[in-house]
Amino acid sequence: MGLDDYPHKELTSDIIGAAMEVHKALGPGLLESAYEFCLADELQRRGIHFRHQVDLPVEYKGRRLNCGYRLDFLIENNVIVELKCVEKIMPIHEAQLLTYLRLAQKTVGLLINFNVAMLRNGIVRKVLSSPSFVSASSAPLR
Repeated sequence: MGLDDYPHKELTSDIIGAAMEVHKALGPGLLESAYEFCLADELQRRGIHFRHQVDLPVEYKGRRLNCGYRLDFLIENNVIVELKCVEKIMPIHEAQLLTYLRLAQKTVGLLINFNVAMLRNGIVRKVLSSPSFVSASSAPLR
């Protein structure tokens, strides 16, 4: 699958553009919360609909458990965005995003690390080919 075949390509490009604007203005080195609030402001300025700090319950053996997981952003009810301010994106960060995609039954996610000199080097796009690993009885995000 080529880049042009990714679902929500235009939306993820718009999100990345907003993140690049924030990074251009602030640079690296701040806490994740600063980038989170500034990205929310930038998305709002651009008219991109989002929810911030969205509860992500876990379905376990038919029971819905609120374990305290939260998505940093759910954009247009389609794309999950997780922010980081770490030295380097590690495989566990990518695994976390893939798990969030499965639990939320979404197909596209962005992992954005603001602690880099050039933001394009801190962006990972993940596409889950089948979010149906979660049982059909799982409730969608509110």
